[in-house]
Amino acid sequence: MHVNAKKSLGQNFLVNPHILDKIISAAEVTKNDTILEIGPGTGNLTKKLAEKADRVIAVEKDHRLIKTLEETFRTSSNVEIVEGDILKLEIEKLFENCKLKTENCHFKVVANIPYYITSRFLRILLEEWPKPELVVLTVQKEVAMRIIAKPPHMNLLALSVQFYAKPEVIGNISKNNFRPIPKIDSAIIRLQPKSIIRDPQLFNLIRAGFSEKRKQLAGTLPKKLKVTKEKILEAVKKTQINEKIRAENLSLVQWIELKKHLDI
Repeated sequence: MHVNAKKSLGQNFLVNPHILDKIISAAEVTKNDTILEIGPGTGNLTKKLAEKADRVIAVEKDHRLIKTLEETFRTSSNVEIVEGDILKLEIEKLFENCKLKTENCHFKVVANIPYYITSRFLRILLEEWPKPELVVLTVQKEVAMRIIAKPPHMNLLALSVQFYAKPEVIGNISKNNFRPIPKIDSAIIRLQPKSIIRDPQLFNLIRAGFSEKRKQLAGTLPKKLKVTKEKILEAVKKTQINEKIRAENLSLVQWIELKKHLDI
């Protein structure tokens, strides 16, 4: 299938079959799986998913591709093409015939997503959707490195993803494996979601800590949280971290401990 990529939709089609196989392998796709694919594009990954999975639901925003995709998979009874914006669709409606909260549905997300939606998609995926069994995504290499960051290079994205899932970079992908060729290299990242309850207060604390770059927490948090500097310093001491520490130096575990001692 030949189609001109739409820059406004961040389209870069992955064309190397060996890389596609690596994505399939990382997702550990079996005949029991229901797979959600975002942005199937020309259907290269969709074809390989359909060969391995019980069911593939491919959500495509670009209206130009829908009819061609439907024709391509007309005889594939286990592939469903859905036109829509994944950031706006109600996930439960995509799985009406599959009870997500039972063992009868092994729901995985496997996708070469448009890079401009990465952060928003991850937030919706991890915070709002029913928990997938596994997530395998192609993302910008730089973003993958940010997601798996550790102190002293922590960031909001890393803390958010690591709270809800265990991230792992499977491998890097040269930009030459895409058409059109993007300006940057990519990476395959696998997320193993955790069974965990949302904690808005924790992320209010973390966002406050990162609100002023390179500032010490003892200087930033009192203003943002409307608590005294003395209370912040007391909590920092109980967490057994340096009172001059900055947000990027704290691990997720230390943020959780700090929240506990602040009693918020």
